[in-house]
Amino acid sequence: METDDRLGEVLGALDAGLPAALDRLIDFVRIPSVSTDPAYAADVRRAAEWLRGELAALGFEAALRETAGHPVVLARSAPGGGRSLLFYGHYDVQPVDPVELWDHDPFDARVEDRAAGAVIRGRGASDDKGQLMTFVEACRAWKAVHGSVPAGLTLLFEGEEECGSPSLAPFLAAHADELRASLALICDTGMYADGRPAITTQLRGLMGEEIVVRAADRDLHSGNFGGLAANPIQVLVNALAGIKDDSGRVTLPGFYDGVDELTNQLRADWDDLGFDAAEYLSRVGLSQPIGERGRTGLEMVWNRPTFEINGIAGGYAGDGFKTVLPAEARAKVSCRLVGTQDPEAIRAALQAHVRAHVPADCTVEFHPHGSAPASRMDITDPAFAAARAALTEEWGREAAYIGAGGSIPVGGDFQRILGMDVMLIGFGRDDDRIHSPNEKYNVESFAKGARSWARVLAAIR
Repeated sequence: METDDRLGEVLGALDAGLPAALDRLIDFVRIPSVSTDPAYAADVRRAAEWLRGELAALGFEAALRETAGHPVVLARSAPGGGRSLLFYGHYDVQPVDPVELWDHDPFDARVEDRAAGAVIRGRGASDDKGQLMTFVEACRAWKAVHGSVPAGLTLLFEGEEECGSPSLAPFLAAHADELRASLALICDTGMYADGRPAITTQLRGLMGEEIVVRAADRDLHSGNFGGLAANPIQVLVNALAGIKDDSGRVTLPGFYDGVDELTNQLRADWDDLGFDAAEYLSRVGLSQPIGERGRTGLEMVWNRPTFEINGIAGGYAGDGFKTVLPAEARAKVSCRLVGTQDPEAIRAALQAHVRAHVPADCTVEFHPHGSAPASRMDITDPAFAAARAALTEEWGREAAYIGAGGSIPVGGDFQRILGMDVMLIGFGRDDDRIHSPNEKYNVESFAKGARSWARVLAAIR
């Protein structure tokens, strides 16, 4: 473990080097590495090359590894004593549309002084370029003090996270022996609240499905056929309406298999966070929690599975009115999963439920849209307590163990493919506007994030 004196030198180097670090981050964000659009393929590669160059200059053995899609940036430090660590981030970004809602060019990154504190504004500033650079800058300061970056590190930066990471799992499987470490670190999450750091210890999984119900071979006049012919929209909504009961529970057989109750300790920890569901909803113009009766707000968003209708279409929805029975109706639905729920078993139960509601002269098609099981981290590993203490020391507020309502499939991939646990520490904030116009990353998040990683590295290696 790093001595307090040497850690202080690393933290001092980070403070002194902040202006130059901000310039590097701005240069990085200005590269339009939009992975979903083939028109930006050269820019995605340019971002990968930029990262490779930065890491090589720090003394990492760094290279681009080709995949079926965008390249992986893989860097290694010299082997050494202590725990081996694998750090993950992604250098690709979301598209910028609608561009007219941005205050300036999304890729003309800049530091802006705002009443609530200085921010770096630009696409990817928070998700995930600013986040991953906190770790790189911590390594830079470490080298400034020690003469070399920390030993036993592997850095893996992918370029396809924003388009579903199609190449990542095959890459992990093909290179498992060289990637496997004692612990993985991910910086693609947020703090519990502004100024209160957090370690995310569980992630919900996901199952997505599109359902298409068809009846007649054309749209029908509702006066001539209404009441006699099947209406695909009615068939579809009847099926979907039966998936939840009046208490908010999902009715699909076996849906709750593998769903565990909170431990007493975790329940107490979450209660201490003081989450106010009504206040949280008020930020989006709502006030009343809707979900399973008898569950707290944090349980509903972190520790309970969901069934949601994400989109539904059919018939005439243009201006005016058109009285038809449509020929088809479509719905896109998803389930957020927890515990050891099996996404494919739930998909099968959903399909069986819908088929049971479809009349004999109608047809139904199903189109899967991905799946990933939930992930839960083993916080009995002493590294979690050490990292929590390090974060608490840096931020001056006790770091929280939190869940995440969303899904980060790479965490589960590291567990299943590489057989290693994952620690998720991020410094994003609720108002960072990731995936939206005017994305930003607070300068405080960037600066204290890098200091936090320096402390964590000293505590857990």
